[in-house]
Amino acid sequence: MTVPGVPRPELCVGAVVVHDDQLLMVRRGRPPGAGLWSVPGGRVEPGETLAAAVVREVAEETGLSCACGPLVGWVERLGIDHHFVIMDFEVTPFEVVVPRPGDDASEAAWVPLHEVAELDVVEGLVEFLAEHGIIATIA
Repeated sequence: MTVPGVPRPELCVGAVVVHDDQLLMVRRGRPPGAGLWSVPGGRVEPGETLAAAVVREVAEETGLSCACGPLVGWVERLGIDHHFVIMDFEVTPFEVVVPRPGDDASEAAWVPLHEVAELDVVEGLVEFLAEHGIIATIA
C-alpha cells in the first residue's frame, strides 16, 4: 500500500573497500548527505544485480575497478524525502590507485581506518563500521 507523502523504500548498495588499513571514502556532492563523507554507493538500477550496482557505483564515484564480495551488513536510512535500504558489501579493488571523484562525489580518498571516526560522516556510518569490525573504535 502506498501512503501519500511517505517515500517509497529504495534499494541501495554501499562498498566497504579496505586496503592497507585505509578505507575508500567519498564526500557526497548531493543530498541527502551533501558535504558528508561516506563509503561509495547509491541506488540499484532496474534490472541490475546488487553486485553489478556495487561495481558500477565504485567506478562512477571513484574511478576504481573492483570485485564485489560478501555482504557486510545492511541499514535503513529514513528522512522526510527518502527511505533507503542499503546493503553494504565487502569490495576488493583490482588495482589500488588514487581515487578520482565522479558522479555525485565531490571528493574521493583513501582514509586511514583510525581517522574515519574523526571525519564528518553520514549518520550511522561510524557505528556501522565499528559494529562490523571495520574500524576498531568509535569516537
